[in-house]
Formats: sequence, C-alpha cells, structure tokens
Amino acid sequence: MTLKLSIVIPVYNEKPTLELSLSRVLATPYDKEVLVVDDGSTDGSRDILQRLAERDPRVRPFMQPHNQGKGAAVRRGIREATGDVVLIQDADLEYDPADYGTLLEPIERGDADVVYGSRFQGRPGRVLYFRHYLGNRLLTLISNVFTDLNLTDMETGYKAFRREVFSCIELESDRFGFEPEVTAKVSRIKHVRIYEVPVSYRGRTYEEGKKITWKDGAAALMHIARFNMFPGRIGSMYAAPPVPSIRPPAPATETVAPRAQARRTPAKG
Repeated sequence: MTLKLSIVIPVYNEKPTLELSLSRVLATPYDKEVLVVDDGSTDGSRDILQRLAERDPRVRPFMQPHNQGKGAAVRRGIREATGDVVLIQDADLEYDPADYGTLLEPIERGDADVVYGSRFQGRPGRVLYFRHYLGNRLLTLISNVFTDLNLTDMETGYKAFRREVFSCIELESDRFGFEPEVTAKVSRIKHVRIYEVPVSYRGRTYEEGKKITWKDGAAALMHIARFNMFPGRIGSMYAAPPVPSIRPPAPATETVAPRAQARRTPAKG
C-alpha cells in the first residue's frame, strides 16, 4: 500500500513563479494531489492555475471569492485534502520541493505525526535580512516558552502533518497567524510526535514579491499568547505503527536521507 500526499499551496498574486513552482511540485516522485487555493489574486495567477489544472488532473484549484489571508487559504486546502499526509508548500519558490524526502522521512518511518522543516539547522540558504532572522528566532523562543518545545523555526513555511492531526484541533487564523496557532495547538495534542529536520531556503526580497511585514510579526506575538492561553478543543492521537512509504520503491543505489532528530524538550525531573 502506498500513502497519498496532499500538497496545499496558498496563492496570492504569484504570477511570476506559479507555473515553475507547480512544475517542480508535480515532478516530485510521490502519489499526490496538489490543492492550490487562490486567495483573490488580481495579477493573472487564476488564469495560469486554471490552465495548469486542465493540463494535469493532479492539480485541484480552489478560488476564494476575495482575499482572506494565507491562513484562510491553508484551512481551505486542508479541508479539501484527501491524502494521508498534508504538506504546506508556498508558491514563491522560497522552499524547494527537492526537500520533500527529508521532510517526509520521519512520517514514513512511523516516528512522527508532525514534521517542521527548519531554515536554521545548517542547510544552504540565501543571505538576506538580519531583522527577519532576529524576528524569527525571537518568535520561536517565545513560542517555545509557551509550548515547552525546543523548535528552532516555528515560523517555517514547510510543515507536514498526518491528516488525522487536523481532526484533533480547530484552526481559526486568516493571515500569517497560522504558524503560531498550529504550533500552539499541535503541541497540546496528547501523544503527538513532533520532529524537526533541516531544509534549504531561498528567501525573496520585497522587490521580488515578499509580502510579510513587521505588522505580521507583531500580530504573531498576539497569536502566540492567544492560542497558547486559549487553545480551544484539543483531541488526542493514537500510537501509530510504521506507515507504508509515500514514494515509489527506491533503486538499490539511492542514498537514504539521514535520520531526523526528535525536537521536544526532555521532561524535567
């Protein structure tokens, strides 16, 4: 038995990179569906998406009636997903689909329910804004204080989940609050197993289309406090046996990705 991968891609005015991004996602060697949620684009992204969906049935397009934010688009994609594993992928090529193997390996091995792809664990990355680096590390630190996790990159855009995880929590955030919200709520799921693995990162400049601003960073602080103090309904995960591989059988010469390390703070005695 082969597991199915649901790749959720939120899109808002990503015309310059959308077609190339989808071609790279579709080229990955997995049984998959690609759920692309257009969040009210006005630059022609919708036309590109419709054309690609007509060309490849694995692409499932969803059109939001107006711009609601990344979190709302991700929630829509999760709601429509039918796969065994849900992976969040941005359409701007900052994260490389070539890292899917590293991201999915702990889940395939049966060790993890949730995997975060960290930009700060030593993989290649474009050098850009120090203030963004500092802000990411500060938000991750504050989040870790609340959740008692030892993540290095809470705000990463690369996260993979067994789909059952989303039956244990209720997501609410519309904009970039998705990252602190899902972290706060997932950390409270009983028996959940969270891993973190290194991924590469090619950040964009604002001239190249980067959208997040200091206002989103300030809002993230409020989301961290809100969703950790008032997480809402939280379910529990059952202990999962090793799962069948998502990818086709590998040739004998394939190099297996190194084992990821669990990223949870040891219990204090």
